[in-house]
Amino acid sequence: MSGVFTFGETMGLVRADSGPWETAHRASVGIGGADSNVAIGLARLGIRASWLGRVGDDALGRRVVRELRAEGIEVHARVVPGTTGLMLKEKRTPHTTSVLFYRAGSAGSTLAREDVPMDIVRDADLVHVTGITAALSRSARATVEVVIDTARDANVPVSFDVNHRPNLWRGEDPGELYRSLAARSDIVFAGDDEARLLLGPDALLEAPLALAQEIGDLGPREVVIKLGRRGSLAVIDGRPIVEPAISVPVVDTVGAGDAFVAGYLAALLSGSDARGRVRHGVTAGAFACLHAGDWEGLPRPADLALLDSEEPVTR
Repeated sequence: MSGVFTFGETMGLVRADSGPWETAHRASVGIGGADSNVAIGLARLGIRASWLGRVGDDALGRRVVRELRAEGIEVHARVVPGTTGLMLKEKRTPHTTSVLFYRAGSAGSTLAREDVPMDIVRDADLVHVTGITAALSRSARATVEVVIDTARDANVPVSFDVNHRPNLWRGEDPGELYRSLAARSDIVFAGDDEARLLLGPDALLEAPLALAQEIGDLGPREVVIKLGRRGSLAVIDGRPIVEPAISVPVVDTVGAGDAFVAGYLAALLSGSDARGRVRHGVTAGAFACLHAGDWEGLPRPADLALLDSEEPVTR
């Protein structure tokens, strides 16, 4: 299958409808995972996408597979003994969300290189990896390494989103691994703090443009620094591009970074120029902030124009 191939852990997600978990009486059930969020975002924007991962032989695992297939994703799920990971979300203030993860020893964290049919990698138009998958376990990290090497040998472009999760590293410094993955990738996405972590202590005071240029010196031809409410900055083929944020009433920022990546990659694979790619990413990320949930509000092409519309009702 051509299109974008990605892989990692997708978990069950339970969101408190109001208040903290100790007093919540109602909740919404869904799924979530950075890699699958990107796959869904791509599919909604008209790009074929496939996702691979392990799930437990349980209701949450079956829900993961069901939801992703319903979104048009080509799903390669290996069902293994153990439980599917779970995350709990609560909104403690209108502007902050707390996420608790129950994933230690989960089925998804046991991802291994033998799970990946390498023909899928070689036949892809692009392979997308994240730092989250590399942090899950030694076997998952080895899987990331072999997938990237296989893609490079087959001249398949690789995009890498740092997507740093401190709790997964348990005090370890992932900077060296992130540098290695960035050096072997064609496109790197990072927040400014993630970029500093990737580059090491000497980068602590550097501005986003300098961070992007230094990451570019490692090897990738496209480096995109996601700056949230400040927009985005990229260095693409040596050319700096700055794109301001789009002001929207924020409901939930979780998943906005994944929406940005999906928007950027969709524009890339559709032939957009460098500025158009960054703008498309910013627009998709802004749209995702309008909705609760990791992926439920991800846009389709017609949705993106709504951010410029002054009509409150479309008939």
